[in-house]
Amino acid sequence: MRPRRRLLWAALLLLVLALLGVLVFLAAEYEEVRDQSALEADAEALSSDIRSALVRNVQTLQSLYSIAASPGAWTAPAGEVLAEHREMVRLEWRDNSRALIAHRDTPYLADLFSYLDRSQALPDMRQACDNAQRSSGPSYSPSYFWPMNGGLGLELMDMCLPVVRNGKPAGFLVVTYSLPGLLAELGNRTLLRGRGLAFVDTDGTRLALHSSVTGSRRTQTARALLDLPGHTLVLRLESPRLGTGAAFGLLPNVLTAVVGALSLALLAVLGLLGRDMRLRQRAEHELGDALAFRKAMENSLVTGLRARDMSGRITYVNPAFCQMVGLPPEQLIGTGLPAPWWPPELVDEYQQRMAVRLAGQTLPREGYESVFQRSDGTRFPVLIIEAPLIDAQGSQTGYMSAILDLTEQRRVEELNRASQERLQATARLATVGEMASLLSHELNQPLAAIASYASGTLNLLDEPPEAHGPALPQGELRQAMQRIGEQAERAGRVIKSVADFVRRREQVREAVAPASLIDAILPLLDLQAKKQGIRVQTQITPGCPPVLCDRTMVEQVLLNLARNGVQAMPPDDPPAASGLRVLTLAVSRTRLIASDDDEEAAASGSRPRKVWVEFAVTDHGHGLSEAVRQQLFTPFFTTKAEGMGLGLSLCRTVIEQHGGALTHEPALPRGTVFRFTLPAA
Repeated sequence: MRPRRRLLWAALLLLVLALLGVLVFLAAEYEEVRDQSALEADAEALSSDIRSALVRNVQTLQSLYSIAASPGAWTAPAGEVLAEHREMVRLEWRDNSRALIAHRDTPYLADLFSYLDRSQALPDMRQACDNAQRSSGPSYSPSYFWPMNGGLGLELMDMCLPVVRNGKPAGFLVVTYSLPGLLAELGNRTLLRGRGLAFVDTDGTRLALHSSVTGSRRTQTARALLDLPGHTLVLRLESPRLGTGAAFGLLPNVLTAVVGALSLALLAVLGLLGRDMRLRQRAEHELGDALAFRKAMENSLVTGLRARDMSGRITYVNPAFCQMVGLPPEQLIGTGLPAPWWPPELVDEYQQRMAVRLAGQTLPREGYESVFQRSDGTRFPVLIIEAPLIDAQGSQTGYMSAILDLTEQRRVEELNRASQERLQATARLATVGEMASLLSHELNQPLAAIASYASGTLNLLDEPPEAHGPALPQGELRQAMQRIGEQAERAGRVIKSVADFVRRREQVREAVAPASLIDAILPLLDLQAKKQGIRVQTQITPGCPPVLCDRTMVEQVLLNLARNGVQAMPPDDPPAASGLRVLTLAVSRTRLIASDDDEEAAASGSRPRKVWVEFAVTDHGHGLSEAVRQQLFTPFFTTKAEGMGLGLSLCRTVIEQHGGALTHEPALPRGTVFRFTLPAA
């Protein structure tokens, strides 16, 4: 029984295997027949679509002739038809004897008939026109191969359409079709997706190809006849056979196949899970290294970093910021407004400024300065640079701020300012030393006049009464005493100008009239100018506004530039007869824009243009050479034997501290003009 049962089970197994094999075979055959039927139906549909499109083209050509009855009017509509129908490569209008009246070639193949003349295809065209004349309808010629430049070629086919006017033959319209164009333009592209389409001859020779099946898989082929008047084409459609190999590769036991497939899938999933865990551990390790590197970098920074959310609450601070304000991170993170480092008297101002920041207005790219308070109550200046904090999704979650402590910078600036003041005081003292000899000469004049008037007065008083009558001449005495007072006042002004110029004082910015600045240096300038025969001329534009400046510093700048101008005109050069021995001090009003941001703001009307006052000192000396111009403002560079080389360098520093600029340019007909600007008060 056992061998017999085994035999029965074996027979049953064989029967099941055979049944499974037959079922798989029948299913494969059924799918193949179904796919073949669908492919043949699609081939017939493509053939029908092409045939219908050709019929519509015939109607288009008939309407073309009806709207353009003359050759001159026919060319332009023919070009439009060729532009709309890429399958047409040439349109011809021929008379009853087949002679060419007018023609138009497609714009897409400009060199189609450049290799061979069109006359080489006339026999096929004439045959089609004969058939069209007999049938009084369109007729197609057999397809023919037309060579092109570069060893290429194209399969063409002519269609001849008889033209009738008033019941009489009026010639033929001949259209030349490109077989690849018929496949590309007239076929249903949805049906051709992933398939191959071609025109073949009856013996299987391929005439034109639109697309082919890629790969080496087995394909299914369907053919359909494209029956046209006068000629018949064979349309071949190819499609890949999908699923055939998979159908014959199924295991007999479907459950075993499913379990095996699931087991393989489970192993694959476990492998992918292990690979994902290794990648995750590697990413966590790299992230830990990156965090440690960032932490070390943040701890080494001397710039304070602070992050805030959109409501102004602090979400992050680095050690430098904590050390800067003297508070630990626990007391800073999570705090809102007002901030604990704000000075109490500035809380309202900072609240308004923070409201502007949180309102989403544009942050200044160069940052802004502020004052912070440490936990011990000390104040220190800071520079704050803020930028939007963008998350990985591109949304703004807050603001990131970089805070720089400006205490050391302010100390260095104060040291530089004090050093510059000492240099300026030294320069003023050197200037006064150079003027000492001129002062003695200038003071001799008022002192001599005072002595003369005093002697005359004493002489009047010492004369006997009989010389001038019973009464002294009161008018002459009054006039003499008045002249004595004027000359004494003049000497006092000269001495006071020197004392005010030399005296050191703190820098105070105040509104000063330009005329007042020039009047203050004129007594000192006249000393040297008169000695060299130079006339000082002033030109002040009416309505010129006062300037906001440090009076002493600007007076020193004006005096240095004016003295340089006087020294640039040595005696008799230029000659006095030329009228050029004049030193001009001019003041005018101008408008300047400091930066592109100011210009944009001024153009939009949100900020007024800045008003500046320009000072110009013009001499008529020899001018400056190219070598001198390149080093003119270099400290300790001088062309004078007794000069220190600090005058122009200090002048430029003073003007730049006021926000202006010191420039120079040649004067006409000779000499140099030095210009500098100061802000209007």
